Amino acid sequence: MTGKPNRTGRNASEGHWTKLLRPTMQTPAWRALSPVAQALYPWLKFEWRGPDSNNNGSIRFSVRQAAEALGVAIDTAARAFHDLQAKGFLVMTEPAVLGLEGAAKSPAFELTEIAIRGARDGRKLFLHWSEGRDYPVHKARANNPTGRARKTKPCPKNQDGTVLEIRTKLRALS
Repeated sequence: MTGKPNRTGRNASEGHWTKLLRPTMQTPAWRALSPVAQALYPWLKFEWRGPDSNNNGSIRFSVRQAAEALGVAIDTAARAFHDLQAKGFLVMTEPAVLGLEGAAKSPAFELTEIAIRGARDGRKLFLHWSEGRDYPVHKARANNPTGRARKTKPCPKNQDGTVLEIRTKLRALS
């Protein structure tokens, strides 16, 4: 059963949709994308609100959201984001942040196929991509790249015990 058309003439019950353009999909950059990156791209386009309330450049879709939507591991989803950036389909405009209250914000992205607010056309960087000439990829920095916070912490997988366990063993020996 179809519903009543809204003010734009579309049926409100049609659901959320996006379009993939054949010329975009026939570019060498698209064909060089991994299948997971190709599957992620429509999910990113779903986050675009359209030309009337253009949010391109501030599209937020986290790696965890992508992993859940695609049914893949988080690392696989992260590689798909990197692949889309390297081929020119996606540009990170703002890195992810963890606020003072612990409210995290995922990174903001621009889909280069779509014009950002105030521009006539999208940059379409993927049209200028060629084999071996990837665009820079902005990866999230590790908060603690060395794995240490000025002190050596016990690591159970390396058979390092905690101080309490060592004391217990010493007392048992004496």
